[in-house]
Amino acid sequence: MPDQALRGSLRKIPSVDKVVGMIGDCDLPRRVVVDVVRHELGRLRAEKKIPNFSGVMGRVRAAIEVFRLAKIQPVINGTGIVIHTNFGRAPLGPAVIESLSAIAANYNNLEYDLSTGQRGHRAIYLERNLALLCGAEATTVVNNCAAALLLILRHLTVKKKEVVISRGELIQIGGGFRIPEILEASGAKLREVGTTNKTSINDYARVLGTDTALILKVHRSNFFMGGFVESPSTEALAKLARTKRIPFVEDLGSGAIVSTEKLGEIEHEPTPNETLKSGVDLVCFSGDKLFGGPQSGIIAGKRRPIAALKREPFFRAVRCDKLVLTALQATVDCYLAGKSSELPALGMLEITTGDLRVRAEALLGQIRELPLRGAIGEGKAHVGGGSLPRAVIPSVTLDLRPDKISLEDFAARVRRGSPPIVGYIAGGKFKLDLRTIFPRQDAQVVSALRSAAQWS
Repeated sequence: MPDQALRGSLRKIPSVDKVVGMIGDCDLPRRVVVDVVRHELGRLRAEKKIPNFSGVMGRVRAAIEVFRLAKIQPVINGTGIVIHTNFGRAPLGPAVIESLSAIAANYNNLEYDLSTGQRGHRAIYLERNLALLCGAEATTVVNNCAAALLLILRHLTVKKKEVVISRGELIQIGGGFRIPEILEASGAKLREVGTTNKTSINDYARVLGTDTALILKVHRSNFFMGGFVESPSTEALAKLARTKRIPFVEDLGSGAIVSTEKLGEIEHEPTPNETLKSGVDLVCFSGDKLFGGPQSGIIAGKRRPIAALKREPFFRAVRCDKLVLTALQATVDCYLAGKSSELPALGMLEITTGDLRVRAEALLGQIRELPLRGAIGEGKAHVGGGSLPRAVIPSVTLDLRPDKISLEDFAARVRRGSPPIVGYIAGGKFKLDLRTIFPRQDAQVVSALRSAAQWS
């Protein structure tokens, strides 16, 4: 039982209605505000020392603000990371947004054949165009690349269980997920070959047997190895797989379609077309990385295994909805129409530092009267999203040093603004990399900087 002093203190906690009435305007539904208030007051009752009314309101407002910021909303990305996993990876292009808007607001022919007036199959148009783009006999799509790999493994390991993979490719992907765990979740049995840094074609050949379900190659898209390293080529593995009549699958991860070395000072990333020409039976990759589309897992390859994957009961659990299929369809059409530069992620990689510097000078001219010391700096942008880890792209930054508050406080203020702006602190400056900020957002950046500076 609480003592007399604590009981008296608890009585000072205001009612939910009183606190909600004092909150004022808030862009959250009233029921949400009430729930946050009730939760925060409940936490106060469990504490030994109860703050005064002003303190209570301060805590409640802070809790509401934290919850409001958790709402999915547009963010201005000043980090210089083009495919930022925490920011939803690749932004979608104008044609994709237009298609999504039309489909989201209306009924559509997702599974209806307009030519016959009967029920149809979803994604026929998309899958054929994807096959054309990837140089494949057939394709299909699921909700992400991990699901694509899981579907392939579940299908190919029904009768035989062993998946042969190099120890140097047992990688960890985003969010702490690891390739070995995905393989084991499918019911497969890993047969590791080689060592972390060296795996030869003979290492694979020695372990192939009656229980081998497939050879799996995982492209090192999110890290690189140098020095005393060796791994067999895709062509060599494909030849071995054909000789032994064993399926050969490669997880490409990043999903580059265009020649990445043409985008700037970037190394070549293998494409699905190249991989399939090398003799791979099935290749899978992400739709929201270098491909530049929505979150999805694309599977391309030979017609028979693709058809078999689509008959798998598990396929229904990982298939895509109308919005993802629409966005991916529009993205593929951009490629086939020769308009890949309209995909924002690719467009950002193509921008010259000269163009970025012109924008930086214009931005700097609009904030000169603010209590900030601003300058134009040099940046090093990255592709990000587990793609091309060695690629460092020259960029231009807006370097800011507020006069009255710390860099950390200033970064927090622009991050909590509307829209939120996320940059980074380096060399005693708050930096905004213009390569990942759209030109159409420049006015918003100026407005946000004005608000942050005036707040101080």
